[in-house]
Amino acid sequence: MAQTQDAKPEAVSIEFREVQKRYPGQDKAAVDNLSFEVPAGEICVLVGPSGCGKTTAMRMINRLIDPTSGDILLGGQSVLERKPAELRREIGYAIQQIGLFPHQTIERNISTVPRLVGWDKPRIDARVEELLELVSLDPDLVRKRYPAQLSGGQRQRIGVARALAADPPLLLMDEPFGAIDPITRERLQNEFLRLQAEIRKTVVFVTHDIDEAIKMGDVIAVMQQGGHLAQFASPEDLLLHPANEFVEQFVGADRALKRLALQRVRDIDLWTAAQAKAGESVVDARRRIADADLDYLLLVDDDGRPLGWTWGGDLEGDTVPDKPKTPAEPIVELDSVLRDALAEVLTSESRYAPVVDGQGRVKGVLSIEAISQALGTEATTGHVEHHPTPQ
Repeated sequence: MAQTQDAKPEAVSIEFREVQKRYPGQDKAAVDNLSFEVPAGEICVLVGPSGCGKTTAMRMINRLIDPTSGDILLGGQSVLERKPAELRREIGYAIQQIGLFPHQTIERNISTVPRLVGWDKPRIDARVEELLELVSLDPDLVRKRYPAQLSGGQRQRIGVARALAADPPLLLMDEPFGAIDPITRERLQNEFLRLQAEIRKTVVFVTHDIDEAIKMGDVIAVMQQGGHLAQFASPEDLLLHPANEFVEQFVGADRALKRLALQRVRDIDLWTAAQAKAGESVVDARRRIADADLDYLLLVDDDGRPLGWTWGGDLEGDTVPDKPKTPAEPIVELDSVLRDALAEVLTSESRYAPVVDGQGRVKGVLSIEAISQALGTEATTGHVEHHPTPQ
């Protein structure tokens, strides 16, 4: 991956100090006495119903809107002491509508701010290539294209890349995945969380979706009508200890299930399944099955990627057949959110899902029982000793 030459700036903390915003002619404040602090390098999600002031609060950070009173500090310095244009060049901004310039190529879109702040061409070219690789797009295929030539999900990735172009210490994201179909939205959420694990920016993320807030946030600010802060807490504390009736209703009655959004597949104890390649000894395969948690054999390719299932009792002859009885569906990744993985298992009407790493190699098996244990409840069926296929 190409690298820029300069040292990367450190993320900054954000502090709201009794921030209020009142518009002329309105009886109620859009934001009222908002106070909280976000540690550097964390994602803070502002969530609440329409009209609660969450977008207004975010836009006061880069002074698209100025507060009526109070102050906002970035790394201990007031934003009110900064010139708005200079401040905005140091803050990445990604929005729902993406806002790419349709008449400019992807590389020109991404390099908008670096060109404004005077980067030279080699540095800009290196940064464009770095960012396209970072958001999992091929620079050779994408950089000379125009926005209309890309899918909605690809354009959204470019929007994030452009927001990160000048390597800002702070990133503002206003409903960034709100206008995308659910499947692409989930992929982009996962992609951004993977990206954040690498870049560790301070992020303020606005959404109306409590599920998205719980999935994306290190800390969550729940806002209610009148611009009031109802609760500021970690996702876990929010689910376990809602501050009042409004928060309890907004979070929803399925708080226990929402806890699944706080864990990833890699965080729980996965089951083991016997693995074998086509042509291997059936005797060895049966021995592995006896030592595993399942009565099934998982057929894998030469690289350890799952191909499908065969029940141990169906193994005949001397060697493992090259075709499984049922496909290995669904397949989930180690970094998948547990809630999403459960949905895939239930949708496929399967009880088990091979879990793979970033290279697609099997690392274990996700089961309904393992998820039940992760919720702190007793599994309903115990160890599996039945003989239907996994589907």
